[in-house]
Amino acid sequence: LVSIGNICRSPIAEAVFRKLVTDEKLEHKWRTDSAAVSDWNVGRFPDSRALGCLRHHGIETAHKARQITKEDFQTFDHILCMDESNLRDLNRKSNQVKDCKAKIELLGTYDPQKQLIIEDPYYGNEKDFETVYEQCLRCCKAFLEKYH
Repeated sequence: LVSIGNICRSPIAEAVFRKLVTDEKLEHKWRTDSAAVSDWNVGRFPDSRALGCLRHHGIETAHKARQITKEDFQTFDHILCMDESNLRDLNRKSNQVKDCKAKIELLGTYDPQKQLIIEDPYYGNEKDFETVYEQCLRCCKAFLEKYH
């Protein structure tokens, strides 16, 4: 799960998906992580508003931001991102990787409500983080149903 900085959207999506997988007792079948296309926030914890939103829904995370690596394209089956800018960056990076096996898509492709883009809530408020959470929950559930 990839976003530009790996401190808002992608850590929310990662935590949501991990909880869904754990609740379904499928953690042995899935390796879940999130990353950034940029190196701006490497080593930082998620935004406090993202953590607060997750806590409100009973989800904890110890994720620290990291940048996507060449190995991610070679080892993950799916790389899901939040918007068109991430998609372009990921496709460009994947073209430089031999043996890229990852299918790169927008996470919103799986949204039953057809909200294709998950907007960055960084400059918004708690309500915007809640919107991201709700989108990620819908998309992750639908993705898991498709590939489970």
